[in-house]
Amino acid sequence: MTTSKPIVYLTRREHFCAAHRLWSDALSAEENQALYGPCSREYGHGHNYFMDVTLRGPVDPRTGVIVNLTEVRDALKELILEDTDQRHLNHDSPLCAGVNPTAENLAVLFWNVLHARFGALLYEVKVQETDKNWAIYRGE
Repeated sequence: MTTSKPIVYLTRREHFCAAHRLWSDALSAEENQALYGPCSREYGHGHNYFMDVTLRGPVDPRTGVIVNLTEVRDALKELILEDTDQRHLNHDSPLCAGVNPTAENLAVLFWNVLHARFGALLYEVKVQETDKNWAIYRGE
């Protein structure tokens, strides 16, 4: 090894099921329909989301880890999953109140919540709605 404390990227993946409706009050009904298509339907629709949270930091030479994964798992459950899993994000999730729950907005929201807990260790939050669609936010 070239350095005594190598920098490692560690990712924890979690899964949650939620419904949402994509709708912007700043747009007309026609504009919402054109932008969001069937995702703008009044009662919403559901996804089996994946959330990947990546932390970046030096490996502690005593423990061999950058962070305790149990702490990461517990934080994700407490801060995100308890408020999103099996919920309608527009109606049943205080965390998402007032947010148009696009993948992009969820990635930013989850970043902000997790950054308060993990600080500079937090590198990236990825929110995946489908096999083909996801958003990644790195605090920029």
